[in-house]
Amino acid sequence: MILHAVAKAGESELPWLVFLHGFSGCGQEWMAVGEHFSRYPRLYLDLPGHGGSSALYARDFNEVCSQLYATLISYNILNYWLVGYSLGGRIAMYYACMDNACQYPAGLQGAIVEGGHPGLTTAAAREARWLSDARWARRFRHEPLAEVFNDWYRQPVFAGLSAEQRCELVAIRCENSGAALAAMLEATSLAVQPDFRPALRRGDFPFYYLCGEHDHKFRALGAELAVPCLLINDAGHNAHRENPGGTAASLAHILRY
Repeated sequence: MILHAVAKAGESELPWLVFLHGFSGCGQEWMAVGEHFSRYPRLYLDLPGHGGSSALYARDFNEVCSQLYATLISYNILNYWLVGYSLGGRIAMYYACMDNACQYPAGLQGAIVEGGHPGLTTAAAREARWLSDARWARRFRHEPLAEVFNDWYRQPVFAGLSAEQRCELVAIRCENSGAALAAMLEATSLAVQPDFRPALRRGDFPFYYLCGEHDHKFRALGAELAVPCLLINDAGHNAHRENPGGTAASLAHILRY
């Protein structure tokens, strides 16, 4: 199945920049960053259960990556970078690691991940995360989205949001389908994600980690990886939304744009 996407033309000799959004977002949220790179062809994807792909479901990471691959082929994208935030970053890592296992053809130039978790390392942590994600999924299925997202954005990782920013995000996220979000949350739970640290440390493909200056949890996770890590000033977990110019500058440094 093909994911909904918005494609922007660029110079044919340059690789595509393929943008993957976070949970409950959509591809459009990367445009404030991506449009700094008008020379590059760009693809802004809506992941399964989100935006224009809200009617598409995936059972697990493998199926999401199959949908991603089919979408790239449908646009004849054979030379590309994956740029992903949070959930999109975890999908980018999964896809990149699977690419090295020859599940997908060559063409991936590298992965740039903003605030994406590399994976849990103990069975106890995975069990706790599964129970937490299952509770959130039940809420997404059965409760008004405004109430669920109001609580969602009060989690510690979003502590840097102001009341105004939280209200704005809640209003935007309420345009989603609760059932579709619940299904995607379960399919791509951190509890069922592999630990990507060994693959990322091998350095088999170019990999860069971005995180907000004030996102202390993910700064620490990035430091664990021993990979190039670029900080986005004046930003928390959702750095590309809070400081799109700073995020674009980091991408330009990576791409030597």
